[in-house]
Amino acid sequence: MTLEVICFGAINMDKLYKVDKLAGADEESVILDFKETPGGSAANTAVGLARLGVKVGYIGKVAEDRDGKILLKSFMDEGVDIGGIIISKTGRSGAVIGFVDQKGNRALYLDPGVNDTLEYDEINLEYIRGAKILHLTSFAGERPFTAQKTLLENIPSDVKVTFDPGTIYARRGLRDLKPIIERCYALLLNERELYLLTGEECCRRGAENLLKEGVKIIAVKLGERGCYVTDGSESHLLEPFKVEVVDTTGAGDAFCAGFIYGLLKGKSLRESGILGNFVASRCLTKMGARDGLPRLSDLPNNLR
Repeated sequence: MTLEVICFGAINMDKLYKVDKLAGADEESVILDFKETPGGSAANTAVGLARLGVKVGYIGKVAEDRDGKILLKSFMDEGVDIGGIIISKTGRSGAVIGFVDQKGNRALYLDPGVNDTLEYDEINLEYIRGAKILHLTSFAGERPFTAQKTLLENIPSDVKVTFDPGTIYARRGLRDLKPIIERCYALLLNERELYLLTGEECCRRGAENLLKEGVKIIAVKLGERGCYVTDGSESHLLEPFKVEVVDTTGAGDAFCAGFIYGLLKGKSLRESGILGNFVASRCLTKMGARDGLPRLSDLPNNLR
């Protein structure tokens, strides 16, 4: 089977605690609920794409432990191909401990585990052959970051690269990320990440700066204000879909799934942004990053 999209990023088990408030230093908070669910930014986007009927595969690494088995099974259950995932016989799979308050705000703590041991030599280049899009997200460590940059030097030029840097990569700064950004077709990031990379608080000016680096499309995720999308010749500030927010975990990853689906299906820039907003809005209605992700049949008829 030829895969349409390959996602490449950290895979984690999310251990989410619903709390009455996010506690600061020397403060206490009460746990109201707990949920354990598979996660990871690129992993959530892969599941979102699979639910929209996209043939999607994954490059990443898990350990041969309880969490690793659950993470692999969750991909298989969702129809995400696991042929590119490396299984380590030692170490522990990655995990994120998250605290979510009653308004949906969150605080996350990352334990990378074997994610950060991934090396370029472990990647099977044949796995990517024929894919139309390679979607990259962040790792905490240096080795997988180097593996991603090296991979971009060795894939066919017709593979479009989409990139969601997340805060971890955005903190590295534009200079460190240039090898990825210069190869980027679409850069998908939030306002905070845009500021870290460009020093601009205005998303329009920040996007203009990044377009000069060779990126073709910029999508800035604006949370409750929707998104801003531009390709340099046209720009759109798109309102969000109004929903009751339960948990913001994974909403940005869900946006990426909707936006990449739009690119893959030849939708316009505006339509792709609307698709991103729609998929993100459905994610917000459930606890965790995946339960609210829509199916293809849930999309508005004019956007399928």
